[in-house]
Parts: sequence; structure tokens; C-alpha cells
Amino acid sequence: MNQLTGFLYARPSLFEGVARLIDFGNTLQVYNSSLSPEQADFLALASDWYVVGEDIKEAMNQYHYVRLQATNDLLREAHEAIMAGIEE
Repeated sequence: MNQLTGFLYARPSLFEGVARLIDFGNTLQVYNSSLSPEQADFLALASDWYVVGEDIKEAMNQYHYVRLQATNDLLREAHEAIMAGIEE
């Protein structure tokens, strides 16, 4: 999961989780804040598109790797077939 996925809420620690067990007044509920709702929307939308871009980049890298492997496999098979034909 990307670090920008949940930037609007604070990530609790183990100690905060234990402290919430006895926090009957809900005083430990803390969110990351923005100056305005528009800024919060902008930041959320920008981080979403950033994460989508990173996912697309990773998918393209995987595609190029698989394509390179397939090309190398085909070249190796062709080379083996040529060498087998020469040896006969």
C-alpha cells in the first residue's frame, strides 16, 4: 500500500491503540487537518492520481520485463533450432 493512501488520517501506534481502550471521552481521535475543505479535496485528488500514476508505471515496468523475457526466450529457441539444424 502506498504511503499516500490514507494521508487524511493519522496512523495510530500500538501505544495509542492501547490508550484508546480507556479513552471513554474520545479525546485521542486525531485527524490530519487542512486549511479548507477545498484544500483537503485537492490534496486527496492529487494523491489519488499520484498513486494511480505509480501503479501504471509499475504495470508498464512489469510488461516490459515480461516482453523482454519472451523475446529472449524466442531468440534462444530460434538459436537452438538453428544450431540443431547446423549440427545435423
